[in-house]
Amino acid sequence: MDITIHETAIIDTGAQIGKGSRIWHWVHVCGGAKIGENVSLGQNVFVGNKVIIGNHCKVQNNVSIYDNVTLEAGVFCGPSMVFTNVYNPRSLVERKNEYLDTLVKKGATLGANCTIVCGVTIGQFAFIGAGSVITKDIKSYALMVGNPAKQIGWMSEYGERLDLPLHGEAKTTCPHTQTEYQLNANRVSVVKVVE
Repeated sequence: MDITIHETAIIDTGAQIGKGSRIWHWVHVCGGAKIGENVSLGQNVFVGNKVIIGNHCKVQNNVSIYDNVTLEAGVFCGPSMVFTNVYNPRSLVERKNEYLDTLVKKGATLGANCTIVCGVTIGQFAFIGAGSVITKDIKSYALMVGNPAKQIGWMSEYGERLDLPLHGEAKTTCPHTQTEYQLNANRVSVVKVVE
C-alpha cells in the first residue's frame, strides 16, 4: 500500500515514512523524522527532526511531537495532547542542548489533552486519561488520571480496565481476549495469551 499524503501537508526532504502511512491536512514532518509503517498523522500534526514513530501509531489532530520523543509501535496520541522537550523553558535562555528524552512504549494510550512532561518513560500498554499531566515514569499497564496524574488501576492490552487491586498479588482474565494478567510486586504482566 502506498503512502497517502494530503496536498496541504509539508514533508521536508529526508523524512522517512513507512508504507501504508496516512498524512492528513496541514501536517508538517521535518527532514530528520523517522515514521514507521501504517502510521496515521491527523490534521495539523507537527513531527520534529529527532522523532521516531513506530509502526501502527495513531496521532490525532493538533499534536506536536517535538525532538527527543520516541513512540514505539501501536501508540495512540489523542487529540490535542502535548509533549514537551525542555523541563524549564525560558524564551530568553537557549536550552536546545538540554532536551530530555521521552519514551512511550508499545501500545500505550495518551488521552485527549493530556500533557507529557519531558524526560519520562511511559510503560507498554499504559493508559493516560484525558487531561492528565504526567511528570514521572509510568508502569506498564497502569491507568493514570489527574493533575499530577495518579494511578487508579490497571488496563488490559485490549483497552479495558482490569479487575486487579493497585497493590498486592492477584490474577485476572480479560473477558474480551481471555488473556491472563498477574499483579506481583506492584507490576502487571501477561502470564498466558490465548491464541
